[in-house]
Amino acid sequence: MKLIKQGYLAFVVGLTILWLIAEPIFANDYNFFELRHMVMNYTGIVGIGVMSLAMILAMRPKLFEVRLGGLDKSYRLHKWLGITGLVFSIIHYLWANVPKWMVDLGWLAKPERGMPPEETLAIFRFFDEQRGLAENIGEWAFYGAAILMVLALIKWFPYKYFFKTHRFIAIAYLLLVFHSIVLMDFAYWGEFIGPFMGVLMTAGVAGALFSLGCKIGVSHRVQAEINELEFHKNNTVLKVILSFKGRWPGHKAGQFAFLTFDSKEGPHPFTISSSWQKEEQLVFMIKGLGDYTRLLPEKLKVGDGVVVEGPYGQFTFQGKKENQIWVAGGIGITPFISRMDELADSPQTKRIDLFYSTGVFDEDFLESVKMAAELANIKLHLVTPNMDGRVDINMITRAVPEWKKADVWFCGPAQFGKSINNGFSQLGIDAHSFHQELFEMR
Repeated sequence: MKLIKQGYLAFVVGLTILWLIAEPIFANDYNFFELRHMVMNYTGIVGIGVMSLAMILAMRPKLFEVRLGGLDKSYRLHKWLGITGLVFSIIHYLWANVPKWMVDLGWLAKPERGMPPEETLAIFRFFDEQRGLAENIGEWAFYGAAILMVLALIKWFPYKYFFKTHRFIAIAYLLLVFHSIVLMDFAYWGEFIGPFMGVLMTAGVAGALFSLGCKIGVSHRVQAEINELEFHKNNTVLKVILSFKGRWPGHKAGQFAFLTFDSKEGPHPFTISSSWQKEEQLVFMIKGLGDYTRLLPEKLKVGDGVVVEGPYGQFTFQGKKENQIWVAGGIGITPFISRMDELADSPQTKRIDLFYSTGVFDEDFLESVKMAAELANIKLHLVTPNMDGRVDINMITRAVPEWKKADVWFCGPAQFGKSINNGFSQLGIDAHSFHQELFEMR
């Protein structure tokens, strides 16, 4: 989370500084309409800037995934940038239109607008002629983008519709790029911010076209089919074993992949719960948490085709400290199962303590976890909250006296992870020693 916050703030502050360099805000006393022009320039720059970066992140570039600590972190930044773009767009819209409404009501006098000087470059004179068109296009694109962004943030809006409608934001973005290029202050093109925004929007346009062409993730897709299904009724976990028809590049324990069982539903992310041993198979443990995953045991059958896209993620247990502490809640055990499967064939010297909190008792499932821990030489602390209490920082530090020498890996419910993270932070563990998958892609 720290890297995401730092990246987000650095980008917004960086845009602000570049704008301040180009805009002589302290040079004159401003009347209302001059102030309006300045605010609209700033909100327009930041608004289209953060949207452009969000479009770039939508292409899932490997560089950002590695730098931010995983695709899940990239998507969290993508979400924050989208919200920021929405907020700045609303402010931009209000500053553009409220004064016009006030002029229509007679509350303000309409300012006279000068023409660009004759020596202005032909391209800028052309832009000036397109101002009316750009303003109208920008207004309607704003309406469309605002509606689509709000739908993306509403959790009860079905994922399959979100998956289909979210792509249309790319169309709104392309229209807003036209709006921004035409209406950007001519003077900015002579400053660093003009070329910078030009490059940023060009990359954003590439991302938008990538999205509209359904090209995102294409190079990481492999055809597979369901080889085996096993449903654990007590904890509603479906074990899915896939065999590949194409070449899977291999993965590290803890990574995830997008699975498309139904093209109408679209891809969903699931953690891979098997290590890669070149057996051309993948195992997934899918918990019935929502309407879609609850129905999978009824819908899926052996032999069904599946599109697998991946692998993604940096939750790969590559810590720098002597030992490791793993904390899993519910179906959050899946990346640890994958890692235990891997360690069973590759002995390690680190001490690893796994705290697994589960409120549902499924004998077969828990027995498989116990066996995997034993084969990997991992100390398993099985915790049932109703009987043993909740896993918290006190329980962990009592069971692992040398916790200061351990990296912490967490996978489970968000609030549970926040509690564990806060506990270790208060004890002085640095942020780089706590690893958590932010398993929300919207």
